[in-house]
Amino acid sequence: MTLPRFSLSQFRVRLLFRSAFLMLMVATGTMAINVLQTEKNLSYSNYSASLAKTKAQILAKLHHPAGQLALLNPSINPDQITPLHPLLLPFSGIDFDDRYKVQQAIEMAGCLVQYPNHNAVCTAVGNNPLSGGFLYVAGNFLSSNLVPKPPRNAEFNLAHHMRVTITAQGETSRWIAPFELVPTPVANLTHGGKGASAPTKPASLPAAQQGRLTGFSISASGELLSQRPDKEFRGWIWQELTCQSPAPLADQTPDDCLKRTYFSVRLPVEVFRQAIAKAPSDLVWPPVDLPETNVHVQMWGPNAAAPLLDSNAPGATPPFALNDLQALLLPGEVLEIQKVGDARTVGPAHVTHLEGNAGAVVSEYPSLNRWINRLIQKLPSNAPLGAMEYHDLIATPLGDFNSKLTGDVRSVDQMLSTVATRIAWYLGAMLLVIVFAQVVIEISIIRRIAVLNHRAKALIHSGQDGPPLSQFTLNDLRGADELGVLAGCLSDALQRINDDVRREQIRTAQEKDLWHAVGHEIMSPLQSLLALHDSDSSSHRYLLRMQQAIRVLYGSASPSEALESSHLQLKSLDLRQLLQQVAANAPSAGIDGLVFIDHSEAPDLLVRADEYSLEDVFTHLLNNAQRWRTPGTPIVLTLQSDNTSAWLSLHNQGPHIASDHLEQIFAYGVSDPNNPHKEDDEHRGQGLFVARTYMAKMGGRIWAQNTDLGVEFVLTLELVTGRLQADFGTGHS
Repeated sequence: MTLPRFSLSQFRVRLLFRSAFLMLMVATGTMAINVLQTEKNLSYSNYSASLAKTKAQILAKLHHPAGQLALLNPSINPDQITPLHPLLLPFSGIDFDDRYKVQQAIEMAGCLVQYPNHNAVCTAVGNNPLSGGFLYVAGNFLSSNLVPKPPRNAEFNLAHHMRVTITAQGETSRWIAPFELVPTPVANLTHGGKGASAPTKPASLPAAQQGRLTGFSISASGELLSQRPDKEFRGWIWQELTCQSPAPLADQTPDDCLKRTYFSVRLPVEVFRQAIAKAPSDLVWPPVDLPETNVHVQMWGPNAAAPLLDSNAPGATPPFALNDLQALLLPGEVLEIQKVGDARTVGPAHVTHLEGNAGAVVSEYPSLNRWINRLIQKLPSNAPLGAMEYHDLIATPLGDFNSKLTGDVRSVDQMLSTVATRIAWYLGAMLLVIVFAQVVIEISIIRRIAVLNHRAKALIHSGQDGPPLSQFTLNDLRGADELGVLAGCLSDALQRINDDVRREQIRTAQEKDLWHAVGHEIMSPLQSLLALHDSDSSSHRYLLRMQQAIRVLYGSASPSEALESSHLQLKSLDLRQLLQQVAANAPSAGIDGLVFIDHSEAPDLLVRADEYSLEDVFTHLLNNAQRWRTPGTPIVLTLQSDNTSAWLSLHNQGPHIASDHLEQIFAYGVSDPNNPHKEDDEHRGQGLFVARTYMAKMGGRIWAQNTDLGVEFVLTLELVTGRLQADFGTGHS
């Protein structure tokens, strides 16, 4: 017994597949590790840049007056902003009698507490105790035109007025300040009290009204403690011209709309003034109990049931506070701010400690996350490890502040491992797909290569045109290996047989279509010839039509190509006469109930057409209408014309054509399977195709449309006039 000879070339396909899949698995794992290491380096670099950007944003906020206001007032509680507590300004004071300087100061400092309905109030003291123990109250609200207090009238409720209550160190002071109109322009008041009026306003910011708020001390019950105003109470109010509310109602005037009104008040606080009067060595500014001082501000209209502005109203939005910086911190980042200097003047040394915890990512698979986190930490990186710190010094009028921003790249590792944990499942799925693909190829392809190789050789020796060849399609497997040799041998033999069979089928189908088409074209003239056998001229005409149809169809590749490539002899033809002849011969052709209506007023309707082809068009359309019309209903043929064209419509009552089939019915071979007369003769969907083809060759158009009672076919032809009539009268095509 002779043992078969084996060589390495017989197993090269198997070795190629297995080596390729092994290298693919190794490459996938290596790519994942390299991508993870690259992402680690990028994440460290991005985190370092992000931390530096966060530091710059924090410093920019803290160097801004609003940030310095937050530094000087660490007691701001966003959760309990009302009742209002005076804030320590980063300015020595406010030029309270200048509207634009007041607005600039309170907006820059960010001390405004915002309320619904576009109201805002700022209560603050200056950082310089030598400016006096005054409390500044400024803000804005919406109001209709201000109503001033009439001169020498003690009824303050008849005018717009302010009520202010201050509680400091257990002592409560109350004022009521009515609005008093002041003519403009006038000179500015000075802080020393000299001058007599409000400042002039620039032309770019006009004010509708402005005046004083004259303060009177009142008791808890609202009674005046003195008939004379408080000289240290100084207040101003200004109102703009522009309406901030919708247009007034029909029963209102334009003055009734709401306008933005600004106010600025300087209040004397006795306990503050007493503290300032002490010796400089004992002076503490701001007062230690400033955060416990309560301020209540109300602005009332004339005889109003509710205040226009109430500082204790709900829905207040606090000013910027140090706690707002926490939103800038990422998980693991810590911000510490400490004061440097005289603790007696600036408060406790430690201000705030903020930790970033927003946006922390929680892993859904903690065990896998820990394993990947350890892997990330072991990967080499060119970024610094551990914590990163930034130290900065912030100067304020009342001392310096140290800020320390600490970041930890381990939080980056944690976030990266959390994301990588989710990607790890996709990596595992890819490896499983690779293994599954290798197993499938081993079972379904590699194992069958040897069997298919022996079978291919046997088929080559036994015969290339045997029955088994029809079961193979191996063109995509051509090549130099075993499967390629098998595919090449079997595909060549199978292709030759399939080509021969396909050519025979095409030739048979063409011949069948050709003979059916010839019969279809001959039947209609023969029926008319049998009906008119006693008239020589008519018989001659239909014989000519039959000859023309035979000439067109014989010797062509297919009926549709024969009809499209046929040549017509166009000449000048009287359309009205032809239609009258068609209508007269219709009963003889088996079409009853044809009604011809002539709406054309032209004496002669000469068109460019081939007489036999145009008569074929009418015959096909009449046969189609005969098949589909409702029994007993007429077929109406209507003729119309204008100066350039003639058009006619053929209408029959019956079922409608689907809207998406109005164009398809003119295609070759399209025949309705629901035709009620299909048992009588064979309809191959050729008649309407012939009609449209002939109409196009004669320069006309034909289309179908649905009407209320049935279907209408419309045909148009150009009229021959003038020189065209002379040319086509000779029979030129």
